[in-house]
Amino acid sequence: MFNVFSRRTVLGAVVSLAVATGAAHASTATDFVNSFGGRLATVVNSGKSLDEKKKEVLPLLKENVDITGIGRYCLGKYWRTATPAQRDKYISLFDQVLVNTITDQIGNYQGVSFRVTTTTSTPEGERVNALIDRPGQPEVNMQLIIGGNPPKVVDMYGEGASLRMNQRGDYSSYLARHNGDVDALNAALERQLTHHQ
Repeated sequence: MFNVFSRRTVLGAVVSLAVATGAAHASTATDFVNSFGGRLATVVNSGKSLDEKKKEVLPLLKENVDITGIGRYCLGKYWRTATPAQRDKYISLFDQVLVNTITDQIGNYQGVSFRVTTTTSTPEGERVNALIDRPGQPEVNMQLIIGGNPPKVVDMYGEGASLRMNQRGDYSSYLARHNGDVDALNAALERQLTHHQ
């Protein structure tokens, strides 16, 4: 139903972390990318089954990606009008949908190389630019926004677009068509998760 972030782009971002090997210069953001990436690389490049990899990647994502912050941002103005129960349910569902999107094809990524090219300060946080080389495919330019204390991934840019902005647009359009009913969005996310199983 919802294209919760472009699979190719979001997986590219996560895998770029997983194979991080160096940084343009030392900074909190690049240190974070290299640390998180080193831990992910151990899982992604292992010979374990996809199910085992998913189980090991899950806590790393929850620790290093600001899922709640991204989810709240994606709900936009409707966050303010949602009840606490609607918010809790939405965040729980958003968490599951985002994690499924990231982990579904993580086993398909092998032999990927990555290098940080630059880091830039932005109002959102440090923008870490990376080039991702995938065997037999064109090189991809990916940007990760790292913010907070402790640092976490707060947004990802691929193909020139903010992933959380795209998702916010999708959710806002859906909610506008359903009279701002967050329960309707939650029900749609539940259906998406049911179809995923």
